[in-house]
Amino acid sequence: MPHTPEADEDDLDAVPPPQPVFHAEQALLGALLLDPHRLDDVNGITPDSFSTAAHAALYAAITTVPRPDPAEHAQNTKWLDRVLAAGLEQARGLTATYLHTLIQVCPWPRHAPAYALMVEAEYARRRLLTAAERLIHTVHDASLPHPVQTVLAEADALASVVDDIANRFPPRSGVLPRTPAPPHAAPDHTEAVEEEQLLLATATARPDDIDAVRCLVPDDLTLPLHAGLWQCLTTLARRNEPVDPVTVLWEAQQRGLLDNGSEPGEVLRMLAEPAGSVEHWAERALQRSLLATAEHTGRRIEAYAGDPANTPFQLVVGARRALADIAAARTRWQHATGGTPPQQRRPAPAIRAGPPTTTAAHTARSTRATR
Repeated sequence: MPHTPEADEDDLDAVPPPQPVFHAEQALLGALLLDPHRLDDVNGITPDSFSTAAHAALYAAITTVPRPDPAEHAQNTKWLDRVLAAGLEQARGLTATYLHTLIQVCPWPRHAPAYALMVEAEYARRRLLTAAERLIHTVHDASLPHPVQTVLAEADALASVVDDIANRFPPRSGVLPRTPAPPHAAPDHTEAVEEEQLLLATATARPDDIDAVRCLVPDDLTLPLHAGLWQCLTTLARRNEPVDPVTVLWEAQQRGLLDNGSEPGEVLRMLAEPAGSVEHWAERALQRSLLATAEHTGRRIEAYAGDPANTPFQLVVGARRALADIAAARTRWQHATGGTPPQQRRPAPAIRAGPPTTTAAHTARSTRATR
């Protein structure tokens, strides 16, 4: 006869099993409920360090209710009753039965410092994950009036979290996260392609302006062909050789840029339509590159922090290496825009979400410059 599930059985099956840190929290709380004096051996954690509201409320109660006399505590449950009453003010689901369960599941109360370190390590991972997610959301916030400055501030907030974790868990040399870095996200070519074409055409028409945008490197451009053509332009300009659509096309052929099927006529037409200024389009490309770098950095750290097998030591090393990419992009941006604001540490802003957009390049065509 087939098994007929009870009314709530399917719902129970849908509940995921608790993570290891949940058991570490139970063991720590049980140790403190059984021997409150072991609070002296526990440091580095706060109620926020716990993964559930009930555990956070219970830890807050344990640390605020005056400790009982050890002999009296061994004889009655008065102190446990006071702790329960205080915890119920923050978490209505707590019961006396659960407090006794915590005491029973604690293997060794004297291991409370080890349990606390586990709780602290998991909290560090959650903090890093949250900060990385905020950075990613900020990159995609279309409402920001100054996206670069806001994203860099968010990167500083993420770096501050990493520094806090490093102070408690100093990184060990050579200990890298075991998690592979995620691939770069596919860029949105909608406006980037047109803006980069305008950059290449305008630089071809005004090669003397290329030297003013030396901070822009080929990797800042989204398409391999565009990156290669920019390298052609900068090389010709550096050699003081003639620059025009034909000379750039010839240099592109020498570099094998046309081997991927690019038509010479299409390249010539693209390079023959300048508009605006080289500085403007270079700054647009550099901004796009910086935001893409920030997003990839956030996703790298998100992947590291999302893997519970990584220790806090590994998270610190991996996060700092990832943040170095933003630091390099920041330096080039500041040189390009003439600003060198200091890095700031501040609380992370609220998460904002939205698709990334840029000003349509076609608006510049109305002010197209004469070659």
